[in-house]
Amino acid sequence: VASVYSEDMFGIVGETFTFPVELKQRTEEITWNKDKDKVAERDGQKPPTYFGPLQGRSMLKENGNLTIFNLEKSDAGTYELHYWGSTKEGSLKFILAVLDPPSEPKISHSVDGDNLVLNCTSDFQRPVTYTWKLSNDDEHSRQSQEFSIPIKNIDATKKATCFITFSQTEKSSEISLIQCIS
Repeated sequence: VASVYSEDMFGIVGETFTFPVELKQRTEEITWNKDKDKVAERDGQKPPTYFGPLQGRSMLKENGNLTIFNLEKSDAGTYELHYWGSTKEGSLKFILAVLDPPSEPKISHSVDGDNLVLNCTSDFQRPVTYTWKLSNDDEHSRQSQEFSIPIKNIDATKKATCFITFSQTEKSSEISLIQCIS
């Protein structure tokens, strides 16, 4: 019985993207289609063949896993993996959306009692990971959207940097602490 499974995936323009496939059983033939057009094929032990836009920028492994290098907007679409083995066949379906990279985050600041509160925001349409770092001080990195520093401990020569991460893409912005407390 062929199993049909569908999953929404996201990649970012310029990244390397791998469909999360790992076929356990031996396969005699593997084909990947994108929106009904064949884009990659592997027949037994022979090296894979690539078609159309994936030629020269993709890799199909024996376990069925397909990697696309340097993702482009036009790579978005519905991908379907079909495999045939001696005992079973099956197919997996993935819907790939390719997003523009996030823009640099925005930093705002306010004073709350005895603390300087820095806030980092991103206009990216998916959840991102926020990390704060104080210049050349790796111990004070925080994984949060807000970063609170007691004003009495502030070294005015330092800068605070907010990093946002989505998938393999990272963007950052920095602010000088002196401009927050003067």
